[in-house]
Amino acid sequence: MTPLWIKNPQGIFTANDHDAGNGLVVSEGKILELVPAGGRPSVPCTEFDASGHVVLPGLINTHHHFYQTLTRAWGPVANVPLFPWLQNLYPVWARLTPRSLELAVQVALAELLLSGCTTAADHHYLFPDGMEDAIDIEVAAVRSMGMRATLTRGSMTLGEDDGGLPPRTTVQSPEAILADSERLIRSYHETGDGAVVQIALAPCSPFSVTKEIMAESAVMAERYDVRLHTHLAETIDEEDFCRSMFGLRTVDYLESVGWLGNRTWLGHGIHFNDEEIARLGAAGTAVAHCPTSNMRLASGTARVLELEAAGVPVGLGVDGSASNDASNMILEARQALYLQRLRYGASVPVERALGWATRGSAAVLGRPDLGQLAPGMQADLAMFKLDALRFSGSHDPVAALLLCGADRADRVMVGGQWRVVDGEIPGLDVAGLIAEHSAAARKLVAG
Repeated sequence: MTPLWIKNPQGIFTANDHDAGNGLVVSEGKILELVPAGGRPSVPCTEFDASGHVVLPGLINTHHHFYQTLTRAWGPVANVPLFPWLQNLYPVWARLTPRSLELAVQVALAELLLSGCTTAADHHYLFPDGMEDAIDIEVAAVRSMGMRATLTRGSMTLGEDDGGLPPRTTVQSPEAILADSERLIRSYHETGDGAVVQIALAPCSPFSVTKEIMAESAVMAERYDVRLHTHLAETIDEEDFCRSMFGLRTVDYLESVGWLGNRTWLGHGIHFNDEEIARLGAAGTAVAHCPTSNMRLASGTARVLELEAAGVPVGLGVDGSASNDASNMILEARQALYLQRLRYGASVPVERALGWATRGSAAVLGRPDLGQLAPGMQADLAMFKLDALRFSGSHDPVAALLLCGADRADRVMVGGQWRVVDGEIPGLDVAGLIAEHSAAARKLVAG
């Protein structure tokens, strides 16, 4: 195929120091070259006029729970913090069915894609009776949507009758968890540049799993060279639980089960002290910052600049769509910018927040082939127009994306293929999906 020159962008953010003022050339699913301001490609190309677009690397979501699109803005948990939020929702989520999960995943992926997201990590830890093939359902949906994903085989083993938080109907035996984890890795995990589906292992949280399944998951992850994911240090309640149940603070707990290393990324990572931040950085353990969820549940504010200064890779996650209650990555970058400015001051740059959503998130997921615009990288792009009323009068096109509140991409490319065109996903019946998904949501809540 003839290379494609995406030329003359209104603005471009490469997530590095390269000059791409006159766009970039895409060939065979990868970025062939960047074209500097005033320059032209070195090879013959077809052309796409991007003079009305701001071009970014495809945004990367490092922490989500796709199934939670079914319980957005549910009244009984609209105004409570994490633990009562979970305790009210667990019985509802236990009624999940294969079809309701399929719809939930389709909605989450479509919403992410339309926000400029090309790669998403999902943490699925609910496997009630009849849901044994939950990750298989997610794999099919990701491939159908033409995105990339790191799908984590989550787990819960510590039920409320054993001192944990989830009800007994939502927990599994370690044997079942490990057997399914191995099956999924063997069936779906792809390696190398351009991987579409990757599998990671993800015991849910300190208050829902035993130390044994944490340690056994770490051993399996080492054996198969896959990544590890869990929630950690999200709330003070969790810190108190770790002290009471295990006699350890969160990072000590992490080290005790063999998780303190560069294979691991943590959801939230808010309540670490200075010494713990230094240990995480020395180990290369990564953090998925989830600003909207952290504000929604009043969990706290992650110390992102200090984490990065210590060597901790930091990316962004929208978290579950029942604690956000959206799946929009460009808006998440805006929230991250403003929350971190509230903590550190107005000098936190727009470009740094965009970096968390792109290059930073790629590092969190262990994807050196994604997250920036450079020769040899995957051709995953998000392109936004600034022609809506809220952008009128804006001057810096890259800054305008976050400061003026961009919320929908006009074009999205994954591996050189257009997956969003003119603000729509070709072939997706959005109205039909909304109708069926909404009906499934009502049924799930009603019981």
